[in-house]
Order: sequence, then C-alpha cells, then structure tokens
Amino acid sequence: MTELFVSDLHLDGQSVAANERFLAFLAQEAPQARVLYILGDLFEAWIGDDDPDPTKARICDALRRLTDRGVGCFVLHGNRDFLLGEGFAARTGCRLLPDPVIATFDTEPVLLTHGDALCVDDHPYQELRTTVRDPSWQTRFLNLPLPTRELLANQVRRGSQAHTSRTVPYVMDVNEAAVNAVWRTGINRIIHGHTHRPGIHPAIFEGRSVERIVLGAWYEQGSYLLRASGQYELRELNQPPGAAAGAEAPASR
Repeated sequence: MTELFVSDLHLDGQSVAANERFLAFLAQEAPQARVLYILGDLFEAWIGDDDPDPTKARICDALRRLTDRGVGCFVLHGNRDFLLGEGFAARTGCRLLPDPVIATFDTEPVLLTHGDALCVDDHPYQELRTTVRDPSWQTRFLNLPLPTRELLANQVRRGSQAHTSRTVPYVMDVNEAAVNAVWRTGINRIIHGHTHRPGIHPAIFEGRSVERIVLGAWYEQGSYLLRASGQYELRELNQPPGAAAGAEAPASR
C-alpha cells in the first residue's frame, strides 16, 4: 500500500478546474492508497464548520466517501483553512493533525508541515499567523455572524494578494536557518507545501543525506506526492473532462 500527499488546493466556488481535479483524484487515485495526507490549504478560506457553501459541501462529501472506503485521511491546517474544526472532522471522517507533526514510514520519522512556519523572513505574515492561531482570537471570530465572517475573510484575501504582489520572492520561501533547525533534530526528510514551488531538494547536512519535498499548488495543475516501497515521486494529474486548464488565477499563499 502507498501513501499520498497533497497541499494547497485552495478550493472554493471559483476554482472550478481544481475542484474537478480533486474530486476525480479522490475517486480514482486516492482509493488505491493506504493513507492520504492533506498538508494545509485544502480550501481557499474556511470561516467555520457551519459554512454552508455548496462547493465545500461537495468536497466534504467526497472525503467522507473516501474515508468510508477505509482510506485514512489526515489533514493539517494551512494559512487559509486554520479554522477547520471537529465539525469538519466528523463530517468527513478525516483526522486533524497538529502542525508540524512527525509521521513514521517504515521506521523513518518524517516531518510533515504546511510550510508557512518555515517562511520566517515574511515578518508581517508571521505576525498575522501568531494572531489568528490564538485560540481566544478564533473563539471571538467564530462567534461573529456568518456574513460578517465572510466579509472579513474576503478582506483578508485581498490583503494577502496585495502583500504577495509587493513582496520579493525569497521572503516568501523557506528560510535556510529554519530548515537547518529541523535537520539538527535528527529528522532527515521534510514534506511541506505553502510556497507553491514543487520539487524534491536533496542535500547534505553535517555529513548526512537529507531531503526536503515541496508539494505543488492546484490552481494550474493538480499534483501529488506518492510514497511507495520507500520511494517518493511527485506526480501530475491528467486534466479531467470539462475542466478548463489555466482558467483560474494563481491563489496567494
């Protein structure tokens, strides 16, 4: 059996092609796996488990069909859907994991993370992240009326897009010292998303082989990481019928 990893799907009512790609993935590739890991930003925004959005309902229903088939599904919070809660977990059969988390594959410990916590050079974002991950802030936000939460989420999205457009690229990538701090713990492999820069990055750190694997975003091309027989491979998905390639603008991180 295999493990699959995805991140940064940014699904919502406007991401028609990505929605169809993911639904096809859940129906075709995912049932062949032992476990599916979603490493954050499954949704472009999640304003609470009471969100009635029909697109999100379709995704949740498809996840439930997958978990009902016996495939384990583990979800980390991203910077867009950090409010996923126990209602989402009960609805989908998914299990929410802390970020970061260490998973063990064939005795090898692997660090799984959304990746935004490694981008420490982006100081304004890190300040915002600290604020919105505070439980008291989240409680206050979730107690607001749904229309107010929708309005605030849209304002944050526009602010994020503006911040992305004016920030130099290296600031939004992982910080080398932050990655090295992980290697010093004895971990030899990191899997993350967030940066929208998919690739496999082997390196030598203090005389040992290490590897950082970055998952791709789904706004242009669906992709996933396959782990089978101890080997890791990034794969792209075929375009499902009826989904227009390139129809969606890149989502801000």
